[in-house]
Amino acid sequence: MAEEHEKHEPTLIDKITEKFHSHDSSSSSDSDNDREEKPASKIYRLFGREKPVHKVLGGGKPADIFLWRDKKISGGLLGVATAIWVFFELLEYHLLSLVCHILILALAVLFLWSNASTFINKSPPKIPEVIIPEDIILGVASAFRVEFNRAFAIIRDIARGRDLKKFLAVIVGLWVLSVLGSCCSFLTLFYIGFILVHTVPVIYEKYDAQIDAFAERAEAEFKKQYAVFDAKVLSKIPKGIKDKLP
Repeated sequence: MAEEHEKHEPTLIDKITEKFHSHDSSSSSDSDNDREEKPASKIYRLFGREKPVHKVLGGGKPADIFLWRDKKISGGLLGVATAIWVFFELLEYHLLSLVCHILILALAVLFLWSNASTFINKSPPKIPEVIIPEDIILGVASAFRVEFNRAFAIIRDIARGRDLKKFLAVIVGLWVLSVLGSCCSFLTLFYIGFILVHTVPVIYEKYDAQIDAFAERAEAEFKKQYAVFDAKVLSKIPKGIKDKLP
């Protein structure tokens, strides 16, 4: 029995080897856990976007129109907007006169055609029943509602003095709009905005990686310039006034 006990008793070398093995396994398991727990670097998205562009625009039919998923409707709306701008800006037509003249011409043609069809033995004109789908109107209204609520929330935060960066950005934006308003009419500005809405989202969806990379560099440069402005201007504001700033 004593010989068997001596045979199974571990030697000093066995103990040291077992200690090294246990240390290696624990260190490797710790490194594996650190590798698993280390979060992946977050990809920069413009305006903190976490959803596809189609979802950001509200999804549904309005997003399809803005992203040219339905090219006939998108092209038709763009053509109508361009025709309206040409009539009112280049030809200096008035809205009420244009609507009345179009209705007079259309009703006259249809009225004469319907009455003359009995004399020339031809079928009367087939006038389609125009019904605007409710989902399109609700989708457009929902998209505008979200944007208006977001704009009002930003204005409220700025008015309460909580965000100096937004305050400066809005001031600059309003000043740029005032300069543009002095150069062109409201209809031209609306038409430019309509063109941008129908071009910028689809371009961004196609080249989002390049635009996000450029926006990340631009934001870094803006933060750098803002830090310089803070050091040279904001830091010199008296303490009683500066405490009220965000």
